[in-house]
Amino acid sequence: MAEIIGVIEQLWRYPVKSTGGERLDSVEVDERGLAGDRLYAVRDGSGRFGSGKNTRRFRRMDGLLRLSSRLGHRLDGPELFDPLGRPVADPDAFLRAYLQRPDVALAREDAVSHLDQLPVSVLTTATLDWVRRAAPSAVVDERRFRPNILLRTPPDTPPFVEDGWFGREARGSARSGARLTFVRASERCAMTTVAQPGLPHAPEILKAIAQAHDGRLDALAEIAMPGRLGVGDTLSLV
Repeated sequence: MAEIIGVIEQLWRYPVKSTGGERLDSVEVDERGLAGDRLYAVRDGSGRFGSGKNTRRFRRMDGLLRLSSRLGHRLDGPELFDPLGRPVADPDAFLRAYLQRPDVALAREDAVSHLDQLPVSVLTTATLDWVRRAAPSAVVDERRFRPNILLRTPPDTPPFVEDGWFGREARGSARSGARLTFVRASERCAMTTVAQPGLPHAPEILKAIAQAHDGRLDALAEIAMPGRLGVGDTLSLV
């Protein structure tokens, strides 16, 4: 018998990688993840993508998290917003001036994925509430952890309940059709502590997660079956 593990309270996608995202009421889910999620990135002249860290694929670009992006119902290009929430008329020109990098531009994903890890991140309210208790001096908000799905869990659900889902499959409500296969947790980095609009710098958050849970937080999932997810839908383990 299927076990309901929670109700979708929030849906998020991040049209431009490493910028603030947009909340959705519902969204199509395909093999890549939520439609339009991380579909674009800020790419430099060497082909690396703007991120909060330096790797072979990614280049650290401080300040991206103070921006936000939105697709709405369009997948033909994102809207970019400055740190005050104002729309940017020319994203490429703005990014070059804002980042003080003459070689950057918005790029749509092609052969190289913009995803850091797996397609979908699910975070529970039980775990988010634990972070608030563990770092009482910090302003804790789901935006720090950039989930695609914030899942409202039943009262008294223990924190890190997500760990028990790895290797299992979850399905949405009957109307949804979508299925997720949970694989592992995200390994959190300093990006969770970085200031963004309404959220000051908070290094104590990462310290608490590192001490209590080896720096891991959420459940990362692959898409087992495409479909549609909406706020208010249940997720059930099968």
